Amino acid sequence: MSEPIRLQSGANAPVNAGNPLMTDIVVGFGWSVVQSNAPMPDLVPAAIVCDATGSAVDQDAMVFFNQLEAASGAVRYVTGGDVEQIDVNLAAIPGTVKKIAFIVYVDPDLRQPGTFDSIRDAYIRIADREDHEIIRFDVPRNSDSVNAMLFGELYAYQGSWKFRALGEGFTDGVAGASAAFGINL
Repeated sequence: MSEPIRLQSGANAPVNAGNPLMTDIVVGFGWSVVQSNAPMPDLVPAAIVCDATGSAVDQDAMVFFNQLEAASGAVRYVTGGDVEQIDVNLAAIPGTVKKIAFIVYVDPDLRQPGTFDSIRDAYIRIADREDHEIIRFDVPRNSDSVNAMLFGELYAYQGSWKFRALGEGFTDGVAGASAAFGINL
């Protein structure tokens, strides 16, 4: 197996260029938290299933621990080898879906509010079902006030799927990040 493609912010890469028949992928998330006396943030990854305009296909288009699937079951929140994982069946994604945005946010309902300030070594990776890493993005550290972040996105391009590394922070939490895609929490 070849080395994974390592992306920098803003870069993109084809998801299945090495294997055009691959349709099932794992989107893995990981990070470490610096121990301190301050509130420890509890991070939650989520996928937002979007149409061609970049807006959520509907108000139930956010996949996370409280809503385990969307897009007719093509995008599912699961437990796995990473800290958190979302499985995507590219072949089962409805034709109206053109993008899947992957955000990670500080859970506002657990513990005290926190930020990404104590988060280190955050990443998002794309792997096949056998856990062979295809693409990896090591998310750069962000400012103290960031409490939600768009790690990256899968997007349809000329009949195939690509991944774009982003690492864009939000200071208004999961509500602000989801509102950017038209979801009202």
